[in-house]
Amino acid sequence: MRGSIISKLKLTVLATLLVSTTSLFGAMHSKGDTAHKSVSGGDSCVKCHNGIESIRDTHSDMMKQIIDLGKIAGDTGGCTVCHGGNPEDGTVKGSHMGAPSSHAGGLATFVRDPGSIWIAEKTCGICHADTVANTKKSLMATEAGKIQGNLHSWGSEPTKKVKFANYDIKDEDGKTPAWGTKTYKDYMVALMDKYPDQFPTELKQLPMAPSSPDQLKQKSGESDDAYLARIGYEASITYQRSDCQRCHIGVRGRKGRGDWRGMGCSACHMPYANEGIYEGNDPTIDKKEHGHMLVHTMQATRDQKVKTPSGAEFSGIHPETCNSCHNRGKRIGVSYVGLMEQPYGSPLQAGGKSQSKHHGKRYKHIKEDLHFEAGMTCQDCHTSIDMHGDGTLFGTTLGQVEIECSDCHGTSEKYPWELKIGFGEKFGIETPEGARGMAKELPEWMKMGMEYPVEGGYILTTRGNPLGNVVKAKGANKVTTHLASGKDLDTPLLKAKAVHNTWKSANAKVAMGDVKAHMENLECYACHSDWAPQCYGCHIKVDYTPGKSKMDWIASGSSLMKDAKGNLTGETSESILGTKGKKLMGKPSETRSYLRWEDPILGINGENLVTPIMPGCQVTYTVVGPDGKSIILNKQAQVPDGPGGSLVAGTDMSPVQPHTSGRKARSCESCHSNPKTYGYGIQNGQFMTGQGTDKYMDLQDLRTGKFVPTSKTVQMKGIPGMDYDWSKIVTKDGKQLQTVGTHWPDSRPLDQNQRERMEKADLNVK
Repeated sequence: MRGSIISKLKLTVLATLLVSTTSLFGAMHSKGDTAHKSVSGGDSCVKCHNGIESIRDTHSDMMKQIIDLGKIAGDTGGCTVCHGGNPEDGTVKGSHMGAPSSHAGGLATFVRDPGSIWIAEKTCGICHADTVANTKKSLMATEAGKIQGNLHSWGSEPTKKVKFANYDIKDEDGKTPAWGTKTYKDYMVALMDKYPDQFPTELKQLPMAPSSPDQLKQKSGESDDAYLARIGYEASITYQRSDCQRCHIGVRGRKGRGDWRGMGCSACHMPYANEGIYEGNDPTIDKKEHGHMLVHTMQATRDQKVKTPSGAEFSGIHPETCNSCHNRGKRIGVSYVGLMEQPYGSPLQAGGKSQSKHHGKRYKHIKEDLHFEAGMTCQDCHTSIDMHGDGTLFGTTLGQVEIECSDCHGTSEKYPWELKIGFGEKFGIETPEGARGMAKELPEWMKMGMEYPVEGGYILTTRGNPLGNVVKAKGANKVTTHLASGKDLDTPLLKAKAVHNTWKSANAKVAMGDVKAHMENLECYACHSDWAPQCYGCHIKVDYTPGKSKMDWIASGSSLMKDAKGNLTGETSESILGTKGKKLMGKPSETRSYLRWEDPILGINGENLVTPIMPGCQVTYTVVGPDGKSIILNKQAQVPDGPGGSLVAGTDMSPVQPHTSGRKARSCESCHSNPKTYGYGIQNGQFMTGQGTDKYMDLQDLRTGKFVPTSKTVQMKGIPGMDYDWSKIVTKDGKQLQTVGTHWPDSRPLDQNQRERMEKADLNVK
C-alpha cells in the first residue's frame, strides 16, 4: 500500500479521514463563546473547546493511534494530528497557526477541515493514503460522467468520449486498478480495453465560461451557423459550471437546508443534520448558526456510534448525508427515501406557510425503497470501490459501480456463489468459466473497515471482489447482510424460493422462474422499481444581460487558499461560511414541461440489459444576449445517437437504477400492455403532438380556425422540429426520436423485435 505511514495496521474503520470539519474552530467565524482568555501550557485546544466530542470512539484503534501521534507534539488530545495548529501557544489566534514540526503527514499549517481533498494526503492520508489517492480519481471528485453527459445533450460534445473533469488529472499508474482481487483487476482491464472512451487516462479541466460580452459577439467572417453553434457551446459551459458542478467533493457546495456538508473526506464522513445546527458540547460553536456539523464525531461503520447530548445515536453513513449531493440528475438519493420534487408548496405548514425548501426544492412523498424501509444505508450495498474508486479514472458510474442485484439474491436457478463472474453485466467480455465461489478472507484494503465473521464465506460481486458485510452461513444456503445501521438481515435467495416453492405470488413464479428471458435480459429493477421521477422537458435559459451572474463551482473549487507562508489550508474561495466564491458572467435557470412518477419507460442500458429510463437532461435551451435579445430560442441539439449514427434530438432519456425497489414488482400489464413502456409515449404519444408550432389563445372563427383580433400574442412558443410528446422516444416503425443514454455506445431504445415481442406476449402464461 503506497505512501502510508501506518496503513498496514489493521484499522477498525473504513474511513477516508481523520477529521473535524467546518465548525470545530467555530471561534473563527461563529457567534459562539469566543471570549476565552489566553491559557497556559499544552493542550490549549481542549482547554478552549472543553466538552468537544471525540472524533472517534476513545477505545478504537484509530483513536489510540491519533492520541499516540498527538503526544509526540505535546498534544494529548490528538487535535494537531488532523488540524495542525500550536497547542503550546494558548491564544485563539496563535493556536490556530502553523503545525507541529513533527507532524506525521508533513502538515505545515492549521487546517479547519482536514477532510478537504486539497489537504487530505497530509491528514487523512497519514493512515489512509491509498483511499485518498483513489478518491481523487473517483467520480465524486472528477464528476467526469456528469460533465460528458450534459455536454452531449447540448450537442457541445457530440461523441461519448469522456474528456473533462473539475480539474486536470492523469491516471499515472497504468490500467491495472490499485485496489481489487486479481479477478476484479483482470475484469476491469478487459472492460477498459473494450470501452476506452469511457475509461480515460487523462482528463482536462472543463473549459472556462465566457467572461465578457465581447466574447458573445459574432466574429468577423463567422457564419451564422458557426456563430450559433459557438454560442450554444459557450452557454453549455456556463450552465455546467454554475448549475451542475456544485456537488463535487472539492467544494463545500451550496449552503442551505439539506445541503450542508464538509469537503473531501468530510463530505461523507462527518454528520450534518439538514438544518446544519451543532448539537454538541463545544462552547465555542454557536448552536443557532446554520452550517455546522451535528457533533464532532465521524460517521463510518457499524462499530462507530454517533451520539448526541440528547441521547440519540446512530451508526453508519446515513442516506441523508448522501442526499446532500444525490438530489439532482437521476435523483437516486431522494428517491431512495421516497421523495420526489414538485413545483407546489403543499401541503401547507402552520400559519398557512408554504412547505419548507429542502435541497432548494419542495417535495411530495411517493414511496420509500424497500431496502431503506429495512434499515439499509447506501454503504450496505455500495462498496468502498463504488465510493472511493479503485485508482482508475472512470467516465461514468456504470464503470465505477461494481455491484449487481444478483450478487446477493442470485437467480431462480443459481445461488450467488454459483453464478459466473460477470453475470448481470452483458459487456461481451470473456470471464472465467464456472462458479465464482466465495472469499474466505478479506484483502488488506478492505480490513480498514469493520470485519464481520467469515462464516461460510464472503459473497463476491459480479466483478470478483468480496462483499465484506454479506456472508453465507456455514453448511446452509442462507445469506446474512450485516447493516451499518446495526441490523442483520436474512437476504432472500431466489433459488431457495424456487426450490421450496415459496414465491409470494404466481406472477412472481412466472416472471422469475418460468420466463427465462427475464432473468437473462432484464435488470432486476426493470420490474422491481415501483416508480421513477420523470421530469419531462428541461428548459434552460442562460441569461447574459448585464448584472446577471452565478457561482462558478469549478473556478471556486480551483481557487485554493494559502496561509501567509504559502501553505495550502484546504480551503477554497467558497468553503468558509460567509464567503461567496467565484462568480461567472450569466445566470442559467431551469424549468420543466411536466412531471410523472408512474410506469417508467424501458430501454437498453450500457450493459445491454433492459432497464428503466427516465428524463436525464431533455435539454431545450435559450440564450439571451447582453442586449436582452434572444440569440437562440428553444433549440434542441442534434446528435449522432440513432441507428447507424443517424441524428436524433439530444434530449436524453437516461438509463437508470431508480433506487425505488418494491417487494411487489410492477404488473405484467404495465409493461406488456402499456405503449409508454415500449417508448411510444404516454397513451401512444397522442398528446402534445404540436410542440413545434407557435400556439395562440384568442377569439377564432371556428369554421376556418383563423383568429379574429389582429393584436394577439403567442401563448406557447414552438420548439423547432419537435412534433411529439416528451415521453415518446421511438415510433412504431422504428424511427428513434431522442437520445437514450449519453455515456455508453450500447444504450438505446428497445429494438423493433423486442417491442413487438412485448406487445405479443401472452399474459396468461400458466
